[in-house]
This record gives sequence, structure tokens and C-alpha cells, in this order.
Amino acid sequence: MSHGSVPRRTLLGAVAAAAGAGALTAPAAPAVPAATPATRRGPGAPAVENRFWTTSADWRSGTPDGVRTAGGARPSVVVARPAGRLDHTDPHTGRTGSWEYATWTSPEHRTRVPATEIIASWNADTPAGTWLQVELRGTYADGTATPWFVMGRWAAGDTDIRRASLDGQSDGRSSVRTDTLAVDDPASAVRLVAYRLRLTLHRRPGTRLTPTVRRAGAMASAVPHRFTVPASAPGPARELDVPRYSQNVHTGRYPEYDGGGEAWCSPASSQMVLEYWGRRPTAADLAWVDPAFGDPQVCHAARQTFDYQYEGCGNWPFNAAYAASHHRMNAVVTRLSSLTELERLIAAGVPVITSQSFLPEELTGAGYGTAGHLMAVVGFTAAGDVIANDPASDSNGAVRRVYRRRAWENIWLRTKRYGANGAVASGTGGVCYLYWPERPTPAQRRVLASLGIH
Repeated sequence: MSHGSVPRRTLLGAVAAAAGAGALTAPAAPAVPAATPATRRGPGAPAVENRFWTTSADWRSGTPDGVRTAGGARPSVVVARPAGRLDHTDPHTGRTGSWEYATWTSPEHRTRVPATEIIASWNADTPAGTWLQVELRGTYADGTATPWFVMGRWAAGDTDIRRASLDGQSDGRSSVRTDTLAVDDPASAVRLVAYRLRLTLHRRPGTRLTPTVRRAGAMASAVPHRFTVPASAPGPARELDVPRYSQNVHTGRYPEYDGGGEAWCSPASSQMVLEYWGRRPTAADLAWVDPAFGDPQVCHAARQTFDYQYEGCGNWPFNAAYAASHHRMNAVVTRLSSLTELERLIAAGVPVITSQSFLPEELTGAGYGTAGHLMAVVGFTAAGDVIANDPASDSNGAVRRVYRRRAWENIWLRTKRYGANGAVASGTGGVCYLYWPERPTPAQRRVLASLGIH
């Protein structure tokens, strides 16, 4: 499965075979202007809007059917009196179970961005005996609506259901690509101008168990098709002290979770950033891991992010949900418009997990190519070059890399690149994960608010 044509795992050998293909070079451009809390757009950059429901007022604005709003420091939606019961057969185990359910449906959110892509995120707790389904329904500019598309069937554990995306969802104009609702032909006039989310909370019948949903929302963006992006001026130097974990030392481990190595870039990156914030799995969490394996927390993160439909650990919202559920964090998937926005986050002490693809010759010092890879950006040098904890390394000690600003900026923010034999392949256009604690500092709160994230 893929996002566009970019598999959500590193494919080092396949891209290395395309090393003869060329890439375009962009001329220098002025620095991107300061972000605003609403729609953000730098020169030639994607327009991006974030909307997340998190407050008591947010939850009350939706339509409940069997749920209630729970108060406290982190308002949430929980099951009150179930709306009904259903039998669900898990396609990945063949087991049929009976579940009570209740739903919360958001009000329609009119985006400031006529969008070509929408990516949902959620932060929830799902104790054993519960699970959550997240759906999204988009509205086109002509007023017609998509069906309710399933964006994820999710549980923090894997004993009740197998967390999974759902293949084959399309209405002929837009399709779900693993975790992203995307207009099929972004060069056309088709745009999504509004959306609703629907949360279905499931629990074992006759119990008082409940999922607890603390955040739900989406990032809508209009993604330009471009091979190159404008260059930005360097900002302040800073490097965050983020732990370093190699994905490659896990090669061959747990084939049922895609076998470590180049498939584990996303959970390895997630684990690095979670431990920066002081969050680690407990000894009980790690008891299932073979004690002969080093860095068992990376194995744990792989298991807890594995998408049984996609058959990999690179589902973007599943990584964010893992971070939030297991570690009492806030976590979203979003898109940044510029390297300047990323620098602001680093300056505030927030590392950023970025998704990109590139040929071997496009990123000096990487030593590999990839059709889709996650790494943690942890700082910038005085010259403005990017300091990344790149898990595609042979040891933890080799994870820290410094990549040239211009090259890294382009491979992350572009949406097209050259592939094998000069064919055009896709890039992510600035997709990233943001994880931050329940109580951010004022500086962290301000920079997140400037991105429209509260």
C-alpha cells in the first residue's frame, strides 16, 4: 500500500537502482514570511489548515448518540449509554465479536483551504475490551459529499481487534490511500471544501468500559505539484538532546510486524521523540520482547503502530495515536509549509518527525535512497543545515546526521521527484508528526497556535 506512489517504508535498494536519474535544482528565493494562525502559505508552498476538537465546547458542538462529554483537565468523549450493538468480524483474525457502540459526529468544518488531501488524527485511550473507528466525510465545491470513509479501526493494543486501515474506498473523485483522503486528480478542479468526522466508540457488551477520545480532527491542504521548492534563509542554531535509535539493528526481528530494518523507520523515530519527552514503555509493556534484543522499546513501538491492512508500521495517524495513548501526550499529523516553520518548533524545544523520499545522490551524506522514509529533525547548525536523527543507520551511534539545508528542504517539501528511468514519483509535501506534552511551555503553545494547533 502507498501514499500516492510512495510506500510508507524505506526502500533503499529499489531507489538505489534509480541512481542514474536526475533532479531539478531550484533558484534561491526569499525567506518564507511568518506564519499566521489560520491558513498558512509560503511562496509556492502548500496551503495548510488544522482543525482539532479538544475542548468541552468543541465536544458539545458535535452530535452525540450514546456518548457524553467528560470534563476535567483534558475534556473528552466517552460512552454514556450505548446507541446499539453490532457484530464485527475482524478480517485479519476471522473472529466475530459482539460490541456495544456509541457515536460522536463533528459539525461540518468549512476549510479555508480548498483541499486536495485531508489527513485525520486522534488521541484516545482504548483499554482492553474497547476500540475506536474514525470516519471522515468530505464535501466538494459543488455541494455533493463523499461517503463516510473509514480512516482507521484502531485500538492501542492488539488483543480485541487488529488495528487497520481499509483498502478500496473511493467515490470516483477521491480515494483513501491508507491514511489519507486524496483527490484522485489534483490537477483537476475537484476540491474538498468541508468535512465532518465521525467517531464510533466500541466496548464489550454489559461492561462499563469505554474508549476516551481527547482529540480528534484533521489537516486539510492544497498540495502543489512541484519538483523544487523555494529556498529559505537560515534561522537560529539549536540542537535538542533527542535519544538515538537505529532501525537497522532490528533487521529480521518480528516478521509479523514487518521484520525490523528498513520497515521500522516510523516507530524508531516515534520512540526517539517520545523518550526526548521522558516517555518510555514500562517493564510490563516490554515483557513480551525477546530479552536478547537490544532497544526493546523500538520493537514495542513497531508492534503498537503496526497496520494489519497496510502490513507495515508507517501509518501516519497510527504513530500519532500510539504516542498519545501510551504516553499521555498530544500528537497530530500535519504538514508544514516551510523549513522556517520547522525551525520555530525546534527553537521552542519541539522535535519534528518528517516524511520524505529521495534518490541517493539527492541527499549528500545519507548513503542511501528511499521511496518513503521517516526521520526526526532535532536541530539546525549555525549555517542552517539540518541535524537529523536518521534511523536508517547501522548503529545508534551513527544516527545523528547533518544534511545540507537546501537539499534536505527540497526532498521534504516537494511533491514530485524523479524515480527509476526518469519516471515521476511522489513526495509528501512537508508531512510530519508533532508530539508535545500535556502541559507545553508558553513558547511551545505559541508556536503550535501559529500552526493552528491547540
